[in-house]
Amino acid sequence: MNILVVGGAGYVGSHAVQAIQAAGHSVWVYDNLSMGHRGAVPEDRLIVGDLIDQPLLQSVLVKHQIDAVMHFAACALVGESVKNPAKYYQNNVVATLSLLEAMRATDVKRFIFSSTTATYGIPQTIPITEQEPQLPINPYGFTKLVIERALADYAHAYGFAYAALRYFNAAGAAADGSIGEDHTPESHLIPIVLQVALGQRQQITVFGNDYNTPDGTCIRDYVHVEDLASAHLKALDHLQPGQGIQLNLGTGRGTSVREVIEACRRVTGHPIPEVLGERRPGDPDALVADASQAHTVIGWQPQYMDIERIVETAWGWHRAHPQGYNAPVTD
Repeated sequence: MNILVVGGAGYVGSHAVQAIQAAGHSVWVYDNLSMGHRGAVPEDRLIVGDLIDQPLLQSVLVKHQIDAVMHFAACALVGESVKNPAKYYQNNVVATLSLLEAMRATDVKRFIFSSTTATYGIPQTIPITEQEPQLPINPYGFTKLVIERALADYAHAYGFAYAALRYFNAAGAAADGSIGEDHTPESHLIPIVLQVALGQRQQITVFGNDYNTPDGTCIRDYVHVEDLASAHLKALDHLQPGQGIQLNLGTGRGTSVREVIEACRRVTGHPIPEVLGERRPGDPDALVADASQAHTVIGWQPQYMDIERIVETAWGWHRAHPQGYNAPVTD
């Protein structure tokens, strides 16, 4: 197949590009590089452009005879979405609708959407199933839900075939160390902790230790980025015209903030000082997936089930690329 990966120079998207190539498909990357990195994807596969550029999008879809689109391009910082919702509605909603319209104009109707657990808001039950009410509590989660609803309508009206894959906490890096996580600013826990091990931060701040969890810190479900990439490929094989599938992607295992820090200490051999900070507004006690439907519907099973293995891959990337993609590889 000829697959267009939108936002493919970003964290999850670049790992999906590797998985697509390894599976023998032809892949093209469409990215405006506002958050992605040239070094994360093959240069000869990269097309630099914006999603609101309809003429360019349509020409790419036609020229490369695209069969399916995977969409990873989104702003994804919860706090920023509250402070600057206009950015999120423009990028996550308006730009994505522009992409869908370019696809409709060129009769490309297979679509894999990078969605999120944030569409659920504060869950009523743990682990979270796909039947959990979707009641997002911030603009980021709501903008993702808007596109899920739009996809259902496009499937009904125009015959689109889609999958909405709701990630839990993406983590880790390519097992071969070739690509990894490089955000500015960094908001994910594991790379922030590893920055302390690298001497780039003095300490890690634990935001609250009085949650209703065994050690008092928040629990999250960390799913390896290569496992997320494999789910996109498996979902592609199960798309049906006029229908959509919605699936949680997680391990079903929760790991607390303190357990993540301890895993990073074991893997890196560094002490990693920590300090206690105030709770962050809106942080649920625990977010853990029931991902059984992903196994049943598309045959997906995560390979990285242990937090220490996930951290090992992340540490391999960050230790070799302490400045991310913007500096030469070190020994």
